[in-house]
Amino acid sequence: MSYALGSLGRVTIPSTPFVPFAAVFNFRAVSGFTSRYGGTLRPGLLYRSDTLSRLGDPDRPAYEPLGVRTVIDLRRPEEVSVGGRAPEWAAPAYFHRHLRHPYWRHEDYTERIGVARYLADRYGELARSGAADIAGVVELVADPETGPVAVHCVAGKDRTGTVVAFVLDLLGVDEDEIAHEYALTELTENAFATWARTNIPGFAAKAPVPYYVSTPPEAMATALREIRAEFGSVEKLLTGAGLAAGTTDRLRAKFLA
Repeated sequence: MSYALGSLGRVTIPSTPFVPFAAVFNFRAVSGFTSRYGGTLRPGLLYRSDTLSRLGDPDRPAYEPLGVRTVIDLRRPEEVSVGGRAPEWAAPAYFHRHLRHPYWRHEDYTERIGVARYLADRYGELARSGAADIAGVVELVADPETGPVAVHCVAGKDRTGTVVAFVLDLLGVDEDEIAHEYALTELTENAFATWARTNIPGFAAKAPVPYYVSTPPEAMATALREIRAEFGSVEKLLTGAGLAAGTTDRLRAKFLA
């Protein structure tokens, strides 16, 4: 499937990645990408999503055949307390791995800065403050015992987007493809908004904040470039934050065919 999102040009995303559920809108497979190290990402091993706490029993016939063995929840503790966790049938193994990072300040955003620059700054901030936490998540993803993994936060956009981008970078996926995979989240906004108008009190009266609903590919591409410029590579950033020896090798062995 070919997409043109933002100014990075058109790329082809392998297969149709989204899996539809009643109240989960950004669940998608991450697979099929070609690695510069040789091979392609195996299907059925990595998924990303918005919060899986909204899964219900009617979703089981579509979810269970995916074979997800491990769910990694990146939300803050208070978000888990309010929203609940993924149902037990959806997460045979469940890990809550909050990524430590500052709360976003709306006053830091201006139209002059723009969405892509604002988000790139937030992802860089997350990479610096949460590097050790991200390293721990990557170790879980790479562990052959965790099997097929689903990673999620609230919207599956920023924290999940950064973790998945780092995993793809470690797997040797091209930067433009990483950026466009991240940008696919924006395609789910209308479905979420339609559901939210009925199910979230007061949602219809709220004006959408631009950086809450947009995922320009330039945001992730810029963040990755600036992380490489500062640390040398994503791998060096994570290794410096305590990434266990051999994790990258295990990640590539698990995901590349």
